[in-house]
Amino acid sequence: MKRAVFLDRDGVLNIEAGYIHQVEDLHLIPGIAKAVRRLNDHKIFCCLVSNQSGPARGYYPVSHVEALHKRLCQLLKNEGGASLDALYYCPYLSAAEGGTNSEFTRYTTWRKPNTGMLVAAAWEHNLDLPNSFMVGDKATDVDMAHNAGCTGILVQTGYGESVLSGEYQHHTKPDFIAANLAVAVEWILQHFDD
Repeated sequence: MKRAVFLDRDGVLNIEAGYIHQVEDLHLIPGIAKAVRRLNDHKIFCCLVSNQSGPARGYYPVSHVEALHKRLCQLLKNEGGASLDALYYCPYLSAAEGGTNSEFTRYTTWRKPNTGMLVAAAWEHNLDLPNSFMVGDKATDVDMAHNAGCTGILVQTGYGESVLSGEYQHHTKPDFIAANLAVAVEWILQHFDD
């Protein structure tokens, strides 16, 4: 089994910009491609796990989310020779949470803080969840990590700063707080051989 680093998308890899309606409006946070490349160089499995409720809210089709991810991967490659080993996202949202498109409006175990995306990734790629790391900018990222037995890291990019300023309404607390993904990666590399 392999250990992995799971990465949220918005606010961790790319600049938080709400629902991105134009593909060209997705931009990496400066230095992120190099941080992901550090994980690649250490042969660490890198996996995107992201709630993407745009399709459920009727904002855009799933093909648009796929196009955003294609651009994300291209930018990682262009800016740092970096790559993701797998990408998982949840386009579903319950009606109670705001889902309006019947094709994607439902409860699902894939939506954070549920563990469905991590379990699917572990099953499909033989990953060791209890010895893996999750990096995100929201409380739900840390909660998902802990729900799956992973180490949860909160970055201060994206929504991370507002989470730390008192909006952390969850029982769990991050195992580590990092200024950004680059700092998180250095911490992960120090703890990867533990």
